[in-house]
Amino acid sequence: MNKDGSNVDLLVEVADDAQERAIGLMSRESLPEDQGMLFVFEAEGQHGFWMKDTLIPLSIAFIEGEGKIIDIQDMQPRDETIHKADEPYLYTVEANKGWFARNGIEPRSQVRLARITPSVIQTSTASP
Repeated sequence: MNKDGSNVDLLVEVADDAQERAIGLMSRESLPEDQGMLFVFEAEGQHGFWMKDTLIPLSIAFIEGEGKIIDIQDMQPRDETIHKADEPYLYTVEANKGWFARNGIEPRSQVRLARITPSVIQTSTASP
Protein backbone atom coordinates (compact mmCIF):
# COMPACT_ATOMS: atom_id res chain seq x y z
CA MET A 1 0.00 0.00 0.00
CA ASN A 2 1.39 3.41 -0.86
CA LYS A 3 1.04 6.71 1.02
CA ASP A 4 -2.52 7.10 -0.35
CA GLY A 5 -3.61 3.68 0.93
CA SER A 6 -3.57 1.94 -2.46
CA ASN A 7 -1.90 -1.42 -3.05
CA VAL A 8 1.07 -1.26 -5.40
CA ASP A 9 2.69 -4.38 -6.83
CA LEU A 10 6.00 -4.72 -8.60
CA LEU A 11 7.00 -8.00 -10.23
CA VAL A 12 10.73 -8.55 -9.66
CA GLU A 13 13.49 -10.86 -10.75
CA VAL A 14 15.60 -12.03 -7.82
CA ALA A 15 19.38 -11.60 -7.63
CA ASP A 16 20.36 -13.53 -4.51
CA ASP A 17 23.95 -14.61 -5.14
CA ALA A 18 27.13 -12.65 -5.84
CA GLN A 19 27.15 -13.33 -9.58
CA GLU A 20 23.50 -12.37 -10.11
CA ARG A 21 23.95 -9.21 -8.00
CA ALA A 22 27.07 -8.24 -9.99
CA ILE A 23 25.20 -8.49 -13.31
CA GLY A 24 21.89 -7.01 -12.16
CA LEU A 25 20.13 -5.15 -14.97
CA MET A 26 23.31 -4.45 -16.98
CA SER A 27 23.10 -4.36 -20.78
CA ARG A 28 19.30 -4.39 -20.92
CA GLU A 29 17.77 -1.88 -23.27
CA SER A 30 14.40 -1.70 -21.53
CA LEU A 31 12.46 -2.78 -18.47
CA PRO A 32 8.66 -3.15 -18.39
CA GLU A 33 7.04 -0.44 -16.24
CA ASP A 34 5.69 -2.86 -13.62
CA GLN A 35 8.88 -4.92 -13.27
CA GLY A 36 12.21 -4.60 -11.52
CA MET A 37 14.95 -6.51 -9.75
CA LEU A 38 15.23 -7.48 -6.08
CA PHE A 39 18.77 -7.82 -4.71
CA VAL A 40 19.04 -10.03 -1.62
CA PHE A 41 22.20 -9.96 0.51
CA GLU A 42 23.46 -12.49 3.05
CA ALA A 43 23.71 -9.82 5.77
CA GLU A 44 22.69 -6.21 6.29
CA GLY A 45 25.34 -3.75 5.16
CA GLN A 46 25.94 -0.75 2.94
CA HIS A 47 26.38 -2.52 -0.37
CA GLY A 48 27.32 -0.15 -3.21
CA PHE A 49 25.57 0.05 -6.59
CA TRP A 50 26.73 1.72 -9.79
CA MET A 51 25.40 1.97 -13.33
CA LYS A 52 28.63 1.48 -15.34
CA ASP A 53 27.17 -0.95 -17.92
CA THR A 54 23.48 -0.27 -17.29
CA LEU A 55 21.70 1.33 -20.23
CA ILE A 56 18.40 2.45 -18.68
CA PRO A 57 17.78 5.03 -15.93
CA LEU A 58 16.72 3.41 -12.67
CA SER A 59 15.53 4.23 -9.18
CA ILE A 60 16.74 2.09 -6.30
CA ALA A 61 15.05 1.52 -2.94
CA PHE A 62 17.22 0.40 -0.01
CA ILE A 63 15.29 -1.85 2.39
CA GLU A 64 16.29 -2.92 5.90
CA GLY A 65 15.80 -6.46 7.19
CA GLU A 66 12.33 -5.82 8.61
CA GLY A 67 11.10 -4.58 5.22
CA LYS A 68 11.14 -0.79 5.76
CA ILE A 69 12.43 1.36 2.90
CA ILE A 70 15.22 3.54 4.29
CA ASP A 71 16.17 5.48 1.15
CA ILE A 72 15.28 5.84 -2.54
CA GLN A 73 17.76 7.23 -5.08
CA ASP A 74 17.71 7.85 -8.82
CA MET A 75 20.56 6.50 -10.94
CA GLN A 76 21.68 7.54 -14.43
CA PRO A 77 22.76 5.15 -17.21
CA ARG A 78 26.49 4.38 -17.47
CA ASP A 79 27.28 6.48 -14.38
CA GLU A 80 30.05 5.20 -12.10
CA THR A 81 28.83 7.04 -9.00
CA ILE A 82 28.45 4.60 -6.08
CA HIS A 83 24.94 4.59 -4.62
CA LYS A 84 24.23 3.34 -1.10
CA ALA A 85 22.06 4.32 1.85
CA ASP A 86 23.43 5.84 5.04
CA GLU A 87 22.04 2.94 7.09
CA PRO A 88 22.56 -0.83 6.62
CA TYR A 89 20.10 -2.72 4.41
CA LEU A 90 19.42 -6.33 3.48
CA TYR A 91 17.56 -5.77 0.21
CA THR A 92 17.40 -3.32 -2.65
CA VAL A 93 14.86 -3.03 -5.44
CA GLU A 94 15.65 -1.44 -8.78
CA ALA A 95 12.83 -0.20 -11.01
CA ASN A 96 12.48 2.26 -13.87
CA LYS A 97 13.55 5.76 -12.85
CA GLY A 98 10.69 7.50 -11.05
CA TRP A 99 8.62 4.33 -10.51
CA PHE A 100 8.60 4.71 -6.72
CA ALA A 101 7.61 8.39 -6.90
CA ARG A 102 4.93 7.74 -9.55
CA ASN A 103 3.40 5.12 -7.27
CA GLY A 104 3.51 7.16 -4.05
CA ILE A 105 6.20 5.02 -2.43
CA GLU A 106 8.56 6.84 -0.08
CA PRO A 107 11.19 6.13 2.56
CA ARG A 108 9.52 4.52 5.60
CA SER A 109 7.08 2.59 3.40
CA GLN A 110 6.86 -1.08 4.33
CA VAL A 111 7.65 -3.74 1.72
CA ARG A 112 6.06 -7.19 1.73
CA LEU A 113 7.62 -9.95 -0.35
CA ALA A 114 5.34 -12.64 -1.76
CA ARG A 115 6.81 -15.55 -3.73
CA ILE A 116 4.73 -16.35 -6.81
CA THR A 117 7.22 -18.62 -8.66
CA PRO A 118 10.68 -19.94 -7.77
CA SER A 119 12.37 -17.08 -9.67
CA VAL A 120 9.97 -14.14 -9.31
CA ILE A 121 8.88 -12.24 -6.20
CA GLN A 122 6.03 -9.76 -6.01
CA THR A 123 6.45 -6.74 -3.78
CA SER A 124 3.87 -4.43 -2.41
CA THR A 125 4.38 -1.48 -0.14
CA ALA A 126 2.48 -0.08 2.78
CA SER A 127 3.18 3.01 4.81
CA PRO A 128 3.98 2.24 8.45
